[in-house]
Amino acid sequence: MMADRPRAYCFFQDIEPRPPLDAVFDRDYLLYAASGALRVAVARDGWLLPPSFAAWVPANTPISVDIDNPVTTCSVLTSPRFCVSLPDTPTVFQMSPMARQMIQYCKDWGPDAPQPPEAEPFFLTLLNVCAGLVRKSLDVKRPTATDPVLRRAIDLTDVRLAGTITAGEVAHGVGLSERSMQRRFREDVGMTWSETLTRLRMIRSIQLLAHDDLSIIQIAGESGFSSLSAFNRAFRSFAGSTPSEFRKVLKE
Repeated sequence: MMADRPRAYCFFQDIEPRPPLDAVFDRDYLLYAASGALRVAVARDGWLLPPSFAAWVPANTPISVDIDNPVTTCSVLTSPRFCVSLPDTPTVFQMSPMARQMIQYCKDWGPDAPQPPEAEPFFLTLLNVCAGLVRKSLDVKRPTATDPVLRRAIDLTDVRLAGTITAGEVAHGVGLSERSMQRRFREDVGMTWSETLTRLRMIRSIQLLAHDDLSIIQIAGESGFSSLSAFNRAFRSFAGSTPSEFRKVLKE
């Protein structure tokens, strides 16, 4: 089946909400949502993929994809090791504006569509650009848990990032005492609830920094920070740079 298709092609489609789908592909897979967002999980690791992120999934890696709202995917599949610059383990990275434009440029080069002579070298160039982004990307792995109650606690925390939220409110929302929830977070998630909250806020801010129409102060508010100075301190501690410096790197 692989021999009947090009070494590299784009898979562009609109997908309606559906239950989680477990899959294994015999090709390397650059998974990208041009609009909307989807969740992808590999083993216990999970990520949210809005248009500012992409996932690199090497061939024969079991993954789970969860789509809660309509999305448009614009992904690239290639024969294994078509691009040797990308890692042989799954990873999620920030997509630069150039990479987002490049991947949508090739959306008509599907598995069964005629490809122009420049298609294969274009795909290789795109993947090499992505390899450079992987090398300078931050770890944006979403906190996760084996306990379904704690998974609900993480989700409840995530949807309320822009406002004020306390551990007590989250514990009440999932039917636990605050003390019990805090203990279970340390044992299962591997971090405290407060650390989980900070990490979710940092992931949210990184997603928003890819949007040029939002100011840094707007992103601070959307991420749950009451002041720009507090946001800058937290972001520097997480990323090693200010939000403005990180945004500049995304555009390179």
